[in-house]
Amino acid sequence: MAGNNDNHHIENDPQFKGLTVNKGVEHAPAVNPNAFRHIKKRRKLTLTADQYVEGILAGNITILSQAVTLVESARADHQLIAQEIIEKCLPHTGNSIRLGITGVPGAGKSTFIEALGMHIIGQKGKLAVLAIDPSSERTKGSILGDKTRMEQLSGQKDAYIRPSPSAGSLGGVARKTRETIILCEAAGFDHIIVETVGVGQSETAVHSMVDFFLLIQLAGAGDELQGIKRGIMEMADAITINKADGTNVERAKLAQAEYRNALHLFPATKSGWVPEVKTCSALNHKGIDEVWKMVISYVELTKGNGYFKSNRRNQAKYWMFESINEQLKSSFYDDALIKTEIEKNEQMVLNDERSSFMAAKNLLEQYFNNLNKKNH
Repeated sequence: MAGNNDNHHIENDPQFKGLTVNKGVEHAPAVNPNAFRHIKKRRKLTLTADQYVEGILAGNITILSQAVTLVESARADHQLIAQEIIEKCLPHTGNSIRLGITGVPGAGKSTFIEALGMHIIGQKGKLAVLAIDPSSERTKGSILGDKTRMEQLSGQKDAYIRPSPSAGSLGGVARKTRETIILCEAAGFDHIIVETVGVGQSETAVHSMVDFFLLIQLAGAGDELQGIKRGIMEMADAITINKADGTNVERAKLAQAEYRNALHLFPATKSGWVPEVKTCSALNHKGIDEVWKMVISYVELTKGNGYFKSNRRNQAKYWMFESINEQLKSSFYDDALIKTEIEKNEQMVLNDERSSFMAAKNLLEQYFNNLNKKNH
């Protein structure tokens, strides 16, 4: 038998008469390995912070999107340039109406946002639609789905729809959304809609970064006030009952009356605004103009009594402390020593060998001692 090597075929052995197998030809790679070299080189050539700011202020959507990507990035070098861009954009911000929108699943938020967005653009406004979705890593959900549904709005040159970061804690995602608002305002968008895609605490996060908070509800889903958290009701500056069309009109009016009665039970708002309940059909574009007139009335009232400005100042202060909390948490959990010690302490807690409080105290002491050693 012939010697065993890579080019040997057993069929060529003398014992198999009449069989011959030629030596194979090595396959060339399907893709030219040099094809993407120029792309890789080009990616390294990033813009300076001043070039980003110049592009954003000029309304360049491509540069705005690149800057938002830097804001959303977890890389330290990206965060440094992102924060520099934000600082330089700050003097050009604050000239927008920030509208927060939340609602039960199936309430028609996407259809409503598109209808309202088209109304705003029809009045010569520029609109950015952002989302807060801390649940997307778990549910694989995303506003990208909404973007495909908002076909009419996403095709408008004065509209900008940005998916939310696809992962991260609520605090991190919310902070990045708030920073994206700053960049969008600097780019000339005078109307910002922030939508909650996830559920739970994301409503509180959105409320803390917008001027007007709108809750979208459905009629005809049983007891109207069941399944809605008191906290969200108290945060809402208005409730809009969507899908008030066809046979659902009467049920929408009944739900409107129920919500009005419920809102009267809450204490007076700090803004001096009395929350309203509207009905609309986003699909048929009915009642959308009434909702928008209500938002404008709110803005005029709160700008007149000083609440609009004081609320924004309080929000800025709130996000300063939220950022401190987020960075402290990241610093603690990313610490190499803590990563090893946390498992030991967790096991001791599970085995009833150490209380939860003492385990936390021990970990924090180790963290600060380790920090002191690094600084000396």
